[in-house]
Amino acid sequence: MNLILIEPHELVDQYASLRGARAVHIREVLRAKPGDTIRVGLLDGPRGTARIETITPEQVGLRCTWEQESPQRPAVDLLLALPRPKVMRRLWAQLAALGVGHIALTNAEKVERNYFDTHVIQPATYRPLLLEGLQQAQDTHLPHITIHKQLKPLVEDQLDELFPNTLRLLADPAATQPIAAAVPKDFLGRVLLAIGPEGGWNDFERVLFVRAGFVAIGLGPRTLRTDTACIGLLTLAHATLKF
Repeated sequence: MNLILIEPHELVDQYASLRGARAVHIREVLRAKPGDTIRVGLLDGPRGTARIETITPEQVGLRCTWEQESPQRPAVDLLLALPRPKVMRRLWAQLAALGVGHIALTNAEKVERNYFDTHVIQPATYRPLLLEGLQQAQDTHLPHITIHKQLKPLVEDQLDELFPNTLRLLADPAATQPIAAAVPKDFLGRVLLAIGPEGGWNDFERVLFVRAGFVAIGLGPRTLRTDTACIGLLTLAHATLKF
């Protein structure tokens, strides 16, 4: 953990009492002592520092001081065809660490229907993994998660409400245009990146996206796994937007 995240309900008069994994990390990894100062963040709020007031085998007491400005919300959103559960489990923390404002998981022809029955897309599973990624990246903005079992209604009827005023980019293995060429110079808005299943979107799905205003972009001639494509494309998107 490069940042200890504190939930708003845990903070009372700028004091937080932490138990569990965070307390263990402070005691055993940071080896902090009363009087030491550590980096903290308020979930969906500012970063800051905390002075350790008490340490016991059960809890760590922190007195927090916050920066005036909160980190900016990541300017990239992700529409992702739901990958295999074990891949999705690996991705949660990485997506949060890379920086995504809204993750919309959806269906596609090449997505197995039983993927939507997995516990991996339940908040009890993915929320701790998202928090892990945020603490690694020293960010405080928890990605918003929505799940859509039907692709066509999502693209045709719901995108404008879910992702208003975004530059829409469609990851397509056949596309030759890189992200940098698709994003206008000095662009200051939000980007919605659509990444398909392994094997790519089918012809019907590609037409659906193009009609909704998506521009096809690629990562080169290599066929990549979903998690590799997500990491590569998100990294390039943030670099193009200059973070």
